[in-house]
Amino acid sequence: MTEDSETQDSPSGRGKLPLLLGVALALAGAGAGFFAVREGLIPLPSDEGGAPRSESMADLAFVPLDPVVIALDSGSRRQHLRFRAELEVPPPHQKEVESLRPRVVDALHSYLRALDPAEIEAPGALERLRAQMLRRVQIVTGGDRVADLLVMEFVLN
Repeated sequence: MTEDSETQDSPSGRGKLPLLLGVALALAGAGAGFFAVREGLIPLPSDEGGAPRSESMADLAFVPLDPVVIALDSGSRRQHLRFRAELEVPPPHQKEVESLRPRVVDALHSYLRALDPAEIEAPGALERLRAQMLRRVQIVTGGDRVADLLVMEFVLN
């Protein structure tokens, strides 16, 4: 009978270890998250409800790009991509970026033309494509003249 009571106590002792380990890891994660937010490693939204920004809204200018329609070959059928975007730039660089608009549109057109329709329809594709296009725009315009690329229209039909 003593062996039965010992075997019943052992599983409950092993069952507490993962629970205690989980609680300890949860507390460590919460502490690390608090530290990261407090030190500014993870930015929080501002009181106005928007995303945190280092510059105020008055310090932004937008340069609209000409809309483009691109024919994409997808084997048996032909699809068209309608794309329109605006560039977010610091006001001192607005005139420079506007003068480079034809080169920017050419770089975006060349990139979008090389895409396969399956790449566009993939989950999360717009974020990946937007990052690629922003990088190309920054290469064409040079340095920190363009802060962001805002996609206004992205329709595949």
